[in-house]
Amino acid sequence: YDQKRGRWSSVTRLDLANATKRAYDGRQVGIYREGDDLLPILFRNVESERTDLLTSMDTLQIKPSESTKTVPLSQVVKGVASEWENPIITRWDRRRSVTVQSSPKLGVTFTELRKSVIDEIDKIELPPGYELFWDGEQDSTVSSRRSLIPGIIPAVVLILFLLVAVFNAVRPILIIMLTIPFAAIGVTTGLLVFNIPFGFMALLGAMSLAGMMNKNIVVLLTACDANVASGMDRYHAIIEASVSRARPVLLAAGTTILGVVPLLPDVFWVSMAVTIMAGLAFGSLLTLIAVPVFYAVLYRLKRPEGKT
Repeated sequence: YDQKRGRWSSVTRLDLANATKRAYDGRQVGIYREGDDLLPILFRNVESERTDLLTSMDTLQIKPSESTKTVPLSQVVKGVASEWENPIITRWDRRRSVTVQSSPKLGVTFTELRKSVIDEIDKIELPPGYELFWDGEQDSTVSSRRSLIPGIIPAVVLILFLLVAVFNAVRPILIIMLTIPFAAIGVTTGLLVFNIPFGFMALLGAMSLAGMMNKNIVVLLTACDANVASGMDRYHAIIEASVSRARPVLLAAGTTILGVVPLLPDVFWVSMAVTIMAGLAFGSLLTLIAVPVFYAVLYRLKRPEGKT
């Protein structure tokens, strides 16, 4: 801005700023109502003049506040120059940083996307003082899984302690530990059918599923022990327990499955919901078959002769 030329033309710095803002950002001159929406009406230069900044800036017309005539910008400035500068300087741990982000396409998992670019990124030679690291979903997933490790061991020990207190025997606990992993078949099938990756929320769902499976097996074994206490032999006790507890186990699983159905439309919770639904549906049916088999093997049961 040339103060001498500006005084001659009656153009102030404020007039110059208002003209520039009106030409490129626009000035609201009214409101247009479209249904329930209120849209601002802007007065500004046409798009071709706004995009061609350097050539149109010299001819930008400025209207002084104390005059009715317009003055070209070139008459009140010494020159027009354009240069790039960062309006916002991003920092990470007080250091300047550049962030590169991307979102996988539908059907492509984050792990697959990372594997496809990790080799090329590792080949980048960084100048001294620069470093490159992964953040976002990669960092949050690793941190979340690490935070679960300290709590898993005490939880398993506490569960084993409670099972020992309930059954006061080793073989029922072995039956439970041998049966629970089979629920992974249902979990894997469900995730494959819905094309969902096994992420952190699916891991939480699998841990919750283990507790649900544990409950169903405990109910079945407790009924078997009650039959044995009433004088029934173990062979028929486990069969009768499986038949009598089939309805409660399946109904309990059904109510749990229906309870997580509302989570399916949510992108954040869908992996947990599918894990619980598929794993519990398959695991509940498997409980009624696998538990009697493991029970018969560990207790070395044989069909009594002359009985069915």
